[in-house]
Amino acid sequence: MDDRTREYLRGRFGDYYRATSLSPPSEANEREWGHIPWTPGSGTTMVRHQSLLDLGNLDAFFRETAPRHAYFSAAQYDDPGASTMGKKGWRRADLVFDLDADHLPSIDPESATYAEMLSACKDALERLLAFLENDFGFENLQIVFSGGRGYHVHVRDEAVLELDSEARREIVDYVRAIDLDVEGLIRTEQEQGTTKRVLRTEGGWGKRVHEALVEYADDLREMDEEAAVARLQELDGIGEGRATTILGAFRRNPDAVRAGNVEAGGPGVRRLVEALCAQVTASRTAPVDEPVTTDTHRLIRVPGTLHGGSGLEVCRIPRTELDAFDPLVDAVPNRFTDRTIEIDCSEPATVELNGETVMVEPGTNTVPEYVGVFLMARDSASKAPER
Repeated sequence: MDDRTREYLRGRFGDYYRATSLSPPSEANEREWGHIPWTPGSGTTMVRHQSLLDLGNLDAFFRETAPRHAYFSAAQYDDPGASTMGKKGWRRADLVFDLDADHLPSIDPESATYAEMLSACKDALERLLAFLENDFGFENLQIVFSGGRGYHVHVRDEAVLELDSEARREIVDYVRAIDLDVEGLIRTEQEQGTTKRVLRTEGGWGKRVHEALVEYADDLREMDEEAAVARLQELDGIGEGRATTILGAFRRNPDAVRAGNVEAGGPGVRRLVEALCAQVTASRTAPVDEPVTTDTHRLIRVPGTLHGGSGLEVCRIPRTELDAFDPLVDAVPNRFTDRTIEIDCSEPATVELNGETVMVEPGTNTVPEYVGVFLMARDSASKAPER
């Protein structure tokens, strides 16, 4: 990034902060604060080990400093401004989850558009929230659009704040279905003197697998026998004979499937459950970034600030407004929507922001300022000289 572009962005970030009053996180005075300034050259400098007392008035600090990126710690400390982690006196920490498009198995960052990445990440966020709210019963959640390519979720339920890294890793393993105990999804029941094995349908991964099983069985019943047997044979470990047995059981006793009975239809149904479990865990996990969640000292972006790699706002999202939230519109700062600027581009690009699709060509382009800021922050354009 050249000097003209960097100074332009720093100036406009400062204008944004002069018109913005930040709402600090809870217990802000017990958290460490850090930021990355607009350092000349290709490198970056992290300024950290600061307390809220060191920053002074928060709004004044951001107006005067206009950082490229700004962070606060998930942890709370006795002395957050101490120069080393050992001296800070760790007390507890938010349970933080980070979803980034770079870590989504369905996304190729080299070919996917920014809109596609954000859409896929929001789908993953919905899956994560289902785990946190339904499986774990967490209630004190804060959802944040990172301003870049994903989302953060802060859990502040008292029960999790003092968990160590290993306990947090176990939660990550659960939502990512790492080493999931498939046999543990099945329980043994006694009924009229006989023993049967049924899926745990009341919640968790057992319920997810059961839902897949019921849907799969319903689909098979609507198909002719030849097609249904062929579909069953697509799954590992199920040959023609076993497929025929399973199909017959599904058609004779659909209520057994809905009850989660994995004995009906013989061992083939159990093999089917194992195969469906693999499919469900591959499609319904939440691919969170493990190091973020397990790091009890992690710095995370400050809501209300600007992301220095996009110029978009780091947005808190109320749970009731998540469905309607569109980061390509709602995270565009109003400060950058009222004028056009000239930028120089070396390659063509298409930008979808603020409800518009803007195409730029190599050379000098006149674009809405939010498009220019986005491309310059991503190092895909530079500020054209003033005429």
